[in-house]
Amino acid sequence: MKRRVIAVYGGAAVVLAGLITAIPVAANAGATDDGGTSKTAAGKLRWKDCATEDYPDLQCSTVSVPLDHSKPDGKKIKIALSRVQHTADKSQGPLLVNPGGPGGSGLTLAGFVAKSLPKKVASQYDVIGFDPRGVGKSEPALDCKPGHFDPVRPDTVPTSKKDELANVKRAKDFAAACGKKHGDLLKHINTVDAVKDMDRIRAALGAKKINYFGYSYGTYLGAVYGKLFPDRVRRAVLDSIVNPDGVWYEDNIDQDYAFDGRQKAFAAWVAKHDADYKLGKDPAAVEEAWYKMRAAVAKKPAGGKVGASELEDTFIPGGYFNGYWPDLAAAFAAFVNDKDTAPLVDAFEAMGAVDAEGDNGYSIYTSVQCRDVAWPRDWDTWHRDTEKVYKKAPFMAWNNAWYNAPCAFWPVGSQKPVDVANKKLPPVLLFQATDDAATPYEGGIVMHRKLRDSSLVVEEGGGNHGITLSGSKCLDGHLADYLATGKVPKAKGGGDADATCKALPEPKPLSPEDAKSAVPAPYGSDSTADGGALLHHLLGDR
Repeated sequence: MKRRVIAVYGGAAVVLAGLITAIPVAANAGATDDGGTSKTAAGKLRWKDCATEDYPDLQCSTVSVPLDHSKPDGKKIKIALSRVQHTADKSQGPLLVNPGGPGGSGLTLAGFVAKSLPKKVASQYDVIGFDPRGVGKSEPALDCKPGHFDPVRPDTVPTSKKDELANVKRAKDFAAACGKKHGDLLKHINTVDAVKDMDRIRAALGAKKINYFGYSYGTYLGAVYGKLFPDRVRRAVLDSIVNPDGVWYEDNIDQDYAFDGRQKAFAAWVAKHDADYKLGKDPAAVEEAWYKMRAAVAKKPAGGKVGASELEDTFIPGGYFNGYWPDLAAAFAAFVNDKDTAPLVDAFEAMGAVDAEGDNGYSIYTSVQCRDVAWPRDWDTWHRDTEKVYKKAPFMAWNNAWYNAPCAFWPVGSQKPVDVANKKLPPVLLFQATDDAATPYEGGIVMHRKLRDSSLVVEEGGGNHGITLSGSKCLDGHLADYLATGKVPKAKGGGDADATCKALPEPKPLSPEDAKSAVPAPYGSDSTADGGALLHHLLGDR
């Protein structure tokens, strides 16, 4: 989900069965000629080298798919693909990977997954990344209104009706810009069409079935694929799970409470390390200091670019990954104790300016979520619900509301949500942290109950988002065993979890010397450890 549930989340119903086009599968499924060309019934995928320093074995290609899947011979668009080929003598087939969003690019995720899995397991799969329709290097790529997130934006929390209407106008203008610029595309940018593209990818790879590994919004994408094409799923892993019963308005409200809880956990961690940060030993005092900082930058933006809205954007990533807490706390302390704004500006540029740097991800995020399901079209409903949340969980309530607000004014109608309940899939392996903010724990429970024979692995006390391939030997052991053998853990007694793992230790604070000179690594970049590297790919979770 993009920063919300999105995973961060009116109209005509779509009769799914009537839109699914059967695609013939090549008899020589998976065969590869000496030129690196996958042979398929639909032609050939021509792979070319697109290696990076981190992923030297990465190759790239494209596949054409119908813009409108109900018109398979109509206008075509291109889906960008990547792969790391299997090296074992025997392949277990393609493993499609998705980082979430909607709007996350999956091209380098293929390299990350292939590199992060045990070599013996990764070598058995062709790990396939893809940019869903409209995303990144797929063509055409959406870019509704460049500059929409340029700082300094209006304060997210309205202090008057005039302030609120100004933000309403921003949301209306963004929706109108999307309609004007991409009007012919918008009704075809949604989860169901992205899933049908995935089945075209399967056919182009010459595979009768796919294996799938999705994070965050990617869990919903995978569940919808399983619903539409249950006989084409071999294995599936869903990590940090969207609640399919709440897409997308209710899921976003659930996020508001969960992110407020993670901000309180951050304040408690800072208080625990008062000797390093000197912001108070009482978590409530630390939290009060943070809101005083927010009030100060609302009046005078730090460095001329970090106002109240940008400050929230900077600290929201801490709700995804506690590995960011030391850098965030250092910037917080510098501002409060030394009146030094430079570390806060550095933190914003590294972690908070993701949407300001490009509009494609946000354009897809809104396009998919606004089209997937019906949202309230009456702004009074949004106002009333957000005020109710804000009284109990103020940290992200209004910020989240404005992030999703274009859906109140979206220029195309919406579809009906897909009921992902499924009795036809092979065992699916689910991973969920109990204190995940972006996709709260209940989502894992709901999905577990909807997917018959699925198994749920729970990280007890974990608050990070995207928990596999992030440093936990316990979690990664279950993942590797499943991908290698197809076997899932099964609880012998009652309860929702089939297996549990302990949360990773909390981060250590920066030393005073490091804190003074620290410049945070870019949000989720591969230069950060473990979960930070993973979050580089989870662009759906801002």
